[in-house]
Amino acid sequence: MGALLIERSTRHLRLTDSGLLIQRHARRILDDVGEAENALGALIGAPRGDLRISAPFTFANGPLVPMLSVFMAQYPEVRVILTIDNRNVDLLTEEINVVIRIGPLADSEQIARRLATVELWPCASPAYLAKHSAPEKPEDLSGHSILAHSDREKLWRFTNASGIVRDVALDSVAIIPEPAVVYTMLLAGAGVGWLPDFHARDVIDQGSLVRILTDWSSPSVEVHALYPNHRSLSAKVRVFIDALSAHIAGSGKS
Repeated sequence: MGALLIERSTRHLRLTDSGLLIQRHARRILDDVGEAENALGALIGAPRGDLRISAPFTFANGPLVPMLSVFMAQYPEVRVILTIDNRNVDLLTEEINVVIRIGPLADSEQIARRLATVELWPCASPAYLAKHSAPEKPEDLSGHSILAHSDREKLWRFTNASGIVRDVALDSVAIIPEPAVVYTMLLAGAGVGWLPDFHARDVIDQGSLVRILTDWSSPSVEVHALYPNHRSLSAKVRVFIDALSAHIAGSGKS
């Protein structure tokens, strides 16, 4: 290459800036070779190889787990490598095939496919509501213990069937960015909080939590699958995204 790519000591090897640059291109070349093999595999057989997925815990522990069980049985030559994460991921340098993200997307060169729109439901436990009267209108939430998702979340917005919007300013008793933790705290009677509908539906049907203010619609967020745009969609990624989209639609959460 005509440049120093690796700095070597007696104990360590470290890529130089030139080495990091070549590494990115080399990985892309290897990925393209893999995509060519996958494309050929789609013609002569089933999808195969490692499928590296990044997903947030709440989604992985919700719709993804039951879908993966069926998917792995249907495509036994695909090995799933799941990373639980909710940060910005560089699909090229980190060798991730597909990223699942909930909420607004940052600007990027990745291709995004919408999988579902998830409604956020305000919930509380029966034990909590037995001690505190259930709110009948959004303004009644001001007297409740609120579990917020972030410190910036000062307003909770509700819309009724007539299109009337209510923005309620609330002081939170706790800031909890992970819905799975909010879920556990709500079950313990800690207060009122938002839960994604896919996380709340079953436990509400079981009676362990109660969805409040059901006459009002609450905010929603979108779920996307992201993959690199520098090459054609591989067979293993395509069948995974199609299967996940079909599973969510069949569960009534699209």
